[in-house]
Amino acid sequence: MTRAGTPRYLVIEEHLRKLVGAGQPGDSLPSDSELCERFNVSRMTARQAVMRLVNEGAIYRVPGSGSFIADRHIHRPMNRLLSFTEDMTARGRTVSSRVLNAGLRAGAADEVRALHLAPGDRVVAITRVRLADGVPLALERAVLPPSMAQVLQADLATASMHELVRELGREPTMARGSLTAVTASPLEAEVRQSPPDWLWVHRKWKYGKPVYA
Repeated sequence: MTRAGTPRYLVIEEHLRKLVGAGQPGDSLPSDSELCERFNVSRMTARQAVMRLVNEGAIYRVPGSGSFIADRHIHRPMNRLLSFTEDMTARGRTVSSRVLNAGLRAGAADEVRALHLAPGDRVVAITRVRLADGVPLALERAVLPPSMAQVLQADLATASMHELVRELGREPTMARGSLTAVTASPLEAEVRQSPPDWLWVHRKWKYGKPVYA
């Protein structure tokens, strides 16, 4: 229960937290104008409450579309932002890639949320097998906002994704990753040359508007 004298932006924040807790990732939330009308506050006060949750990663905003509930993933912060190419090169290994698919497609719900896009937006999707000295070490699935479609014109068999986005004037400054042990899919088993019941460790990276300077 909200105490008397609580600042209005905190009252609105508490209301939004309840909506986030009761909703599902991707659900829309009240607009700033709706919050202003409901709580009889200025747009600045309403936005202050919203941005506190945006900064926590609990919700995200899409210009022109509104605010939405973010994914509830628990991410492990990485101590250093290092690409596969940089990592393997530092180890003296020769890096290459085998491109399985690359192009524009409709974004899945979780991808649209992760990249803070509007529902129905397309994404740039690239799947590559990453090799070091010819040995497959990783199955990389990169999903980028449509503004980075120019990367599709590059030689994805040899290029570093980090370098490609730098060439577009966007500097990777932060990454979130999670490690999960799962049963290998047929594609993963084929790439890794292991039986389908082999446990495959997924290393998932998300890149988008929030992680580029």
